[in-house]
Amino acid sequence: MPSGSIDNAFTAASALGAASDPTYAGALSFLRRRYTKDVEGADVVVWGVPFDSAVSNRSGARFGPQALRRASAIFDNDPQYPFARDLFEAMSVVDYGDCLLDYRLPETAHARIRSEAATILASGGFLLSLGGDHSITYPLLQAHAERHGPLALIHFDAHQDTWPLAKGVSGELRVDHGSFVSAAVHDRLIDPASSLQIGIRTHAPSDEGIEILFGLDLEEMTAAAVAERILQKSAGRKVYLSFDIDCLDPAFAPGTGTPVSGGPSSAKMLSVLNRLRDLPMVGADLVEVAPAYDHSDITAVAGSSIAMYLLGILAAQGFRAAPDTAETKA
Repeated sequence: MPSGSIDNAFTAASALGAASDPTYAGALSFLRRRYTKDVEGADVVVWGVPFDSAVSNRSGARFGPQALRRASAIFDNDPQYPFARDLFEAMSVVDYGDCLLDYRLPETAHARIRSEAATILASGGFLLSLGGDHSITYPLLQAHAERHGPLALIHFDAHQDTWPLAKGVSGELRVDHGSFVSAAVHDRLIDPASSLQIGIRTHAPSDEGIEILFGLDLEEMTAAAVAERILQKSAGRKVYLSFDIDCLDPAFAPGTGTPVSGGPSSAKMLSVLNRLRDLPMVGADLVEVAPAYDHSDITAVAGSSIAMYLLGILAAQGFRAAPDTAETKA
């Protein structure tokens, strides 16, 4: 029920506590969090990265952050399921808005994303990024690895994204949404031996030494078994979690650029995430939501649910920012 205030994204006096906006009205930040460019003291920063110039099929993921914010409005008042708590009672979360990118010069986007992500991370908060196509994970990994050292990548996707790196027409190394993992291995941003890909339903020429749980594997595994494998595989490493919405079967996520049949349900993957409350995440993203291909916000609701579960994991861990503590690189 509304309590007399609205537009919490602008009127909130604090980054803590639930909003009271009616679901159908009010300013649409992610989960009605306060919009601000001042991230000092924020435990978690939600950031939109509306870039989709590195896709190999259907574009449209630049509208993903908007769609995810809109869909998240259904979660903002009640204690969030399955965490049975107001996630923001003690954990301060702000919405930083979107990354400003020059659509005329897409080749400059990754450098801009990396630079701005590094600035946000310098505050000591956790960065949850909303894409955008999957190529944005490469500059995000660069920024996180600069702070934490090589990371374990826990990667939910229908695609390996390990296609060979190639040079562009100007001779520069090009990284697109199908090769960002290859680039991350090449640059030693991630440790392949500690990384895991979940839900893969395509083949690339190389696996880059990363273990894969294919789509058909998931059909034979319980959510508990998948979560256990993730925790075992990444043990001893700080984790960056990247969730491409096309990990889900198109029945549960039609609004994406490269849908692949035979994937898991949203219920199963949310159950997996719910079992990762001990995962030592230092960063995460949710990418490839393309609302132009969506139906009744099915994909946006699934994507915002996944992002909310990631916040729930942090809340369950009692995550707090540590702005004055320099991270030790592993």
